[in-house]
Amino acid sequence: MARGMNHVYLIGALARDPELRYTPNGTAVFEATVAGEDHVVGTDGRERKLPWYHRVSILGKPAEWQAERNLKGGDAVMVEGTLDYSQWEAPEGGKRSMVKVKALRMEQLGTEPELVQDAGGGVRMGSGMNEVVLIGNVVRDPDLRYTPAGDAVLGLGLAVNESWTDRQGQKQEKTHWIDATLWRELAESMKDLKKGDPVVIQGRLVNEAWTDKDGNKRNSTKVEATRVEALSRGAAAGQSGYAASPTTPRTQTASSAARPQASRATTTATASRANTGNRSGGLDIDQGLDDFPPEEEDLPF
Repeated sequence: MARGMNHVYLIGALARDPELRYTPNGTAVFEATVAGEDHVVGTDGRERKLPWYHRVSILGKPAEWQAERNLKGGDAVMVEGTLDYSQWEAPEGGKRSMVKVKALRMEQLGTEPELVQDAGGGVRMGSGMNEVVLIGNVVRDPDLRYTPAGDAVLGLGLAVNESWTDRQGQKQEKTHWIDATLWRELAESMKDLKKGDPVVIQGRLVNEAWTDKDGNKRNSTKVEATRVEALSRGAAAGQSGYAASPTTPRTQTASSAARPQASRATTTATASRANTGNRSGGLDIDQGLDDFPPEEEDLPF
């Protein structure tokens, strides 16, 4: 079985005091908002500070253990986790979905961070770390577009499949549908990707606010890619899974992929799931390509 990847690394400050709550079935949920700033150099050579706020959750017994540490707003933390996709039927009708960070580990840093006050009464770290690394399959042929300013932009939908064995010894599977955005030279270099192609993507996690067809404010979480490589199939079991294709080494670095405008940072809502543990070693990235959710207007992708 091919092996994939789904990793998120955040270093930031707790924007406010974290919370411990319980679902109706008694599952403990520890929720916190980790916030920081990405320092990105635009095409004009100027550095911009792009704020980010990411909601992270820990489930089950680890949530209760984390709550006992009495972390407070302003504390600097390191989070290791994965991107977790969920979809549900909204009470008002239609489908809703979200991508959130499922924290597998949260550690307090031993340093006093430089904090920036925000307009909402919270804080964020003046710098920080915001990195995502994924291996998945392209779910549809990408469409290269250009902004009115002439910047190339390419949207990629990825299927990152997860498989694991539960406590009862039963094999479980889940597909995470993740959106990624590529800019400028990086976008143009990857325009020939096709549905089903395996890729590795490195980038930063961003939130974008948007308005649905009924005028409701919503937000979506996606990856803004700073590096992408097309991969080849056929790696043997036990190896890394996919190797960079020798014929199409389409790669771009962060300096040429940086966006010129500030990102619209919005804290995403969360939906709890009783599903914990680091299972990235069992990802099967070849499955689920034909089950991608329909492109309905009320979905944020």
